[in-house]
Amino acid sequence: MLLSAHERMIAKRYLLPGKGEAFIFLVAAFSLVAVALGVAVLIVVLSITNGFRAELFDKIVGLNGHAVVQGYDGRLPDWQQVLAQVKKTPGVTDATPLIEQPQMASYGGRVAGILVRGMTVPDIMAPGTFDTKVLVGNLKELVPGSSNVAIGSRLATALGAQVGGNISIINPEGQSTPFGAVPRIVSYRVAAIFEIGIYDYDKAFVVMPMEDAQTLLLMGDTVGMVEVQTSEPDNIAAIMQPIAKRWEGKAVVSDWRSMNAELFEALAVDRVVSFFVVSLITLVAIVNILSSLIMLVRSKTRDIAIIRTMGATRASIVRIFMTVGTSVGMLGIAAGALLAFIILFFRQGIVNGIQFVTGQQIWDPSIRFLTELPAKTNPLEVAAVLALATGLTILATLYPAYRAANTDPVQVLRYE
Repeated sequence: MLLSAHERMIAKRYLLPGKGEAFIFLVAAFSLVAVALGVAVLIVVLSITNGFRAELFDKIVGLNGHAVVQGYDGRLPDWQQVLAQVKKTPGVTDATPLIEQPQMASYGGRVAGILVRGMTVPDIMAPGTFDTKVLVGNLKELVPGSSNVAIGSRLATALGAQVGGNISIINPEGQSTPFGAVPRIVSYRVAAIFEIGIYDYDKAFVVMPMEDAQTLLLMGDTVGMVEVQTSEPDNIAAIMQPIAKRWEGKAVVSDWRSMNAELFEALAVDRVVSFFVVSLITLVAIVNILSSLIMLVRSKTRDIAIIRTMGATRASIVRIFMTVGTSVGMLGIAAGALLAFIILFFRQGIVNGIQFVTGQQIWDPSIRFLTELPAKTNPLEVAAVLALATGLTILATLYPAYRAANTDPVQVLRYE
């Protein structure tokens, strides 16, 4: 709003405490701090929620694709035909065969459950899959027939395995004998240790070439599934519909939504609830601005009456007090935005500091899925938060401003 010179002067004087107005100034200061905290927490919560979804989507979908075509018994005999049809389907950008089965592994007397993941060598070496996640070793040693594997970092810790060591993978469904099925035990050399960043993957994955996985699991020339990448993940159901119809009764088509439905739905619910709860903090802060402005109007009743007798209009009084209230709110909003970006920048250090001081592990990867606290700030959401806080601040100043404008100078100055 445009203010005249004398209106700006009066608003500036009312922003600073006068004689006997220390309590009003204190309430206004608390209001500013409360607005800053409300805005900061709201931006931080939304950014962390976005970060969770983005990190989980990138890492889970990056490994499992946007959809999979899977055989009913864990084997897909006609996978070459499936692969050919999938690649011709509009909207599909890539498709690859994949084997993924739970097994057991032992090393130095330690035993752990694992997930054997057989992939083609080009897929193992593809950019963004495992190449940038290797901590120790070399993925180039994973060639068919070499008996080399790559394992997750937490699995390596659980087993005590190191690069160059040999782990034994136990396949309970071994060869049949007159005395029953004999488990198949095959030794593999650890060629690399990787860390994806998702706890469940890092503690279980054993990656090997497709041919070695087929030999270990006695699958012949079959695979477990065909992994599908699409150009529009949010439109995955429509893209996969022709494939599901073509292979109905022979294979199951699952997309990233159905495979991780509970996780992403929980994130969506948590996002809405968090936004609502934290918005209440901002609303309470805005009410504090309303309260402090009402007290300021009451303390300045005589000043308002004098200004009115000097020719100030009701609109002028409204502008003055709205400026006072919105100035407090805008300072709080700016401070809150700055505080939010500082918190987000140092978020992992803050988590580590709290863990060090309290001695408690508040960020447990086994529960949180991710090894570090993620964050992804959406500029549109930040703008929406700032606009919401600004709008509420302006609304909070209307009643005190109009009450000040309706002050009757005759009644106030009658006995002066």
